[in-house]
Amino acid sequence: MTTWILANEAQVRLAAFLSVFAILIILQQARPRRDVPGGWRRRLTNLSLVVIDTLLLRVAFPVLAFDLAVRLEDNGNGLNGWLPYGAAVVAGIVLLDFAIYWQHRLVHKIPLLWRLHRVHHADTGFDVTTAVRFHPFEIALSMGIKLGLIALFGIPALAVVIFEILLSAGSLFTHANLELPANFERRLRWLFVTPEMHRIHHSVHKDETNSNFGFHLSLWDRLFGSYRDKPRDGQTTMQIGLHEFRENRDQSLWALLVNPFRRKASNID
Repeated sequence: MTTWILANEAQVRLAAFLSVFAILIILQQARPRRDVPGGWRRRLTNLSLVVIDTLLLRVAFPVLAFDLAVRLEDNGNGLNGWLPYGAAVVAGIVLLDFAIYWQHRLVHKIPLLWRLHRVHHADTGFDVTTAVRFHPFEIALSMGIKLGLIALFGIPALAVVIFEILLSAGSLFTHANLELPANFERRLRWLFVTPEMHRIHHSVHKDETNSNFGFHLSLWDRLFGSYRDKPRDGQTTMQIGLHEFRENRDQSLWALLVNPFRRKASNID
C-alpha cells in the first residue's frame, strides 16, 4: 500500500482533495452554520486562486516537497536514520504541523508577510473555498519553508504525502461553513482544530485574528497561549474579514493578486 501511494502521489492527493471538497460542499449546503455573502462569484474567485497557485509552483520550483523527500530518503540522514520508519513518518507529520503553526504566526507578525497573508483574511465570507484563497507568493513561501524542513530533517516521503493530504483536507474542513453537533465539536477541538475554532481567527477584531493559528492540532494554540474559545460577537453574528477590504472591488481576482502591493493599513499588532 505504501509503495502504491508513493508511486501515485499526485493522483492520491488530487483524489483526496476533490473528495473532501465535494463532501464538504454538500454538507455545508445541508447544515450551514451561518449566512455567507458573495454567492458563487466569490467562490469561483477563490477557486481561481488555487489554479494560479498550482501553476506557479510547477513553474517556480523544479523540485517540490515530495520529490525532494524521495531523493533524500535513501541517504539515511535525519529522521530516516534516527528513528524506525513508522516513528519517523509520525515524527515528520508532527514536525511539519508544528512548523506550519509557527509559520502562520509569523505571517501575522511580520508586516511584509502579512501583506501576502491578508489576501486570505480579506474574504468577507467563511466557507470551504476560503481554504484555498491564498496569494501565489504566500504559497511559494510555504513551499520554500517545507523544502528547507525536508532537507534539514530528512522527513520521509510518506510523511510528506500524508501531511499534504491532511493539510488540504484539514484546511477544507476547518473553513467549512458547517454546523457540527455542539457536544461533538467541543470534544473534537481538544485534539483537532474545528470550524468553530478557526472561524474566530477570521474575525474582524484584531485580537481574535491573532489567535487560533493551528491547522490540524489544537495542541499548539493551547501550549503557546494563542487559543481562544469563543468570539466576543458570537459565531453566527460575528463579522468576518478585514475592515479595510470590504468593498466588492476588493474581492475580484485581480484585486486579490495586487492586494499585497496596496498601501492600505494592516491588521496586525
